Amino acid sequence: MNHRSFMYYGTFDTPLGAITVLANDTGVCRIDFGTYEDRLSTFQSWMRKHLLKGELVYDPEHTYVSQARNELYEYFEGKRREFDIPLNCYGTDFQRKTWRTLLHDIPFGETRSYKDIARAMHSPKAIRAVGGAINKNPFSVVVPCHRVIGSNGKLVGYAGGLDKKQQLLDFESKSPAVSHRS
Repeated sequence: MNHRSFMYYGTFDTPLGAITVLANDTGVCRIDFGTYEDRLSTFQSWMRKHLLKGELVYDPEHTYVSQARNELYEYFEGKRREFDIPLNCYGTDFQRKTWRTLLHDIPFGETRSYKDIARAMHSPKAIRAVGGAINKNPFSVVVPCHRVIGSNGKLVGYAGGLDKKQQLLDFESKSPAVSHRS
């Protein structure tokens, strides 16, 4: 039997440009800056690696594609700090552990260093591996790798570009519930 899996996608505009969401019937699989056309070769190689056979189907109203869009809109409107969309994490155990740590250990409006993340994972010497896993984060904005900075406080790599990373950090730091903290 030749079983094909379907991956649904939609692209929408945000204050930081186009974002494309890929989802299947169990949750969101990727959230990437850029249009579908811009990211197509990335999506195809990712699908070959993780799904063997799969078909991309344009469906911006698919349950999880539209939920991701709506939650990202709420985030950019300042109405949401955490996301509820189910995430399908395709990656190594270490990558998935790193992404979970980002999701649960870096609150909205705060930053952590790669070293902080490695410590939080009880792997203090794994700073480079943490950086590698963060670099492969398939969930832009939702899994907040934009909140990870160098130990010296400087911005370092971001798949969406350092300009987007800076914009996300500025946006979160100016958010009303964050800016009144002492």
